[in-house]
Amino acid sequence: MPSNQASAGHLLRLIRTGQATTRGELQTATGLSRSTIGQRLDQLFGAGWLRHTAGGASTGGRPSARLEFDAAHAVVIAVDLETRHARAGVLDLDGRLLAEHTGPLEIAEGPEPVLDRVAGWFPALLDEAGADASRVCGIGLSVPGPVDWATGLIVQPPIMPGWDGHPVPATMAEAYARHVGAAGAPIPVLVDNDANLMAFAEQRRHYPDCSAFVLVKISTGIGAGVVVDGEPYRGIDGGAGDIGHIRLHDASDALCMCGSYGCLAAVASGRAIAARLAAAGIPTASGSDVRAHLTAGVPDAVRLAREAGQRIGEVLVTVVTVLNPGVLVLAGDLAGTPFLTGVRELLYQRAMPRTTAHLDVVTSRLGDLAGLAGAAAMVVEHLYAPDRADARLAALAAR
Repeated sequence: MPSNQASAGHLLRLIRTGQATTRGELQTATGLSRSTIGQRLDQLFGAGWLRHTAGGASTGGRPSARLEFDAAHAVVIAVDLETRHARAGVLDLDGRLLAEHTGPLEIAEGPEPVLDRVAGWFPALLDEAGADASRVCGIGLSVPGPVDWATGLIVQPPIMPGWDGHPVPATMAEAYARHVGAAGAPIPVLVDNDANLMAFAEQRRHYPDCSAFVLVKISTGIGAGVVVDGEPYRGIDGGAGDIGHIRLHDASDALCMCGSYGCLAAVASGRAIAARLAAAGIPTASGSDVRAHLTAGVPDAVRLAREAGQRIGEVLVTVVTVLNPGVLVLAGDLAGTPFLTGVRELLYQRAMPRTTAHLDVVTSRLGDLAGLAGAAAMVVEHLYAPDRADARLAALAAR
């Protein structure tokens, strides 16, 4: 085995994934000597990343101590931005929510005021979670627009005016330092599209054996997140899954927020349905209001949600034919029974039976927490990936 495949970071991955959880199993998996395994584990224990638990398999003598990633040694701050409100939380490294706050904001105000306002919630959240700034290892940010993963830049977002190309990670790190008072190197900040992160969280938490997974979020806009073999598929520059801007041939008079006519989002998003309900005399300002009407069983809202499901189902026929997923999750403001019924009607009617034979079409199980869970998981997977973990261990050793 190449040396870079036997570093402390790679041993940590074996432990975190459950592939090897005792010293003996690590020896078998890596071919390393017992002393080398011990040295690598000493690094991980020294950083506080591992702990011993009982329950290792016995080979005839005393049972081996099992090695386990210590999810309590640090915390992550996660932020889920929507168009008219945001949710922030503190989570441990296993994704357990320790504290949460939701508050109103207008994403159209731009990145600096929005991120500063959200960062102002952090001190109280950390107090509620019983964590000080020294335990925060990173911030994960979920946003309702396309993100170039390599740079962390938001790229031409239709519903986020003023955010295109803005250095969001640096702005968030500066706002964090200003409100929390953290000294030293800037806090790591990772940014991704909300549908990607929701898909990542749902797949990891509830469908870990599904190798091809799709989540569609229907809120102010419409977007899809795709997870293949446990990893989000983002496309070349973060544009994968932007199905809300697929053009419909019979909706050429519907103006979309992107400036084009005939987009799926212009006729089937929460914003589009809100406009139709308002025009019918039912006070509705946003997708959140549509959700409230659906909960109350308002007949027009139920009818329009089902019709929206049918329109989105037309597009999803192509999506499931191309990707052949095992699970399709519907999430967001409209993701209730009427919408689900509409999607299923069109999907099973128009897709080939072979395409849907092993497909489950369901609603989100994480609900409003999916964005926070995905943002936190993004940070953890990044910071504790083998190469990144080794770099962090080296930096700790150099102090």
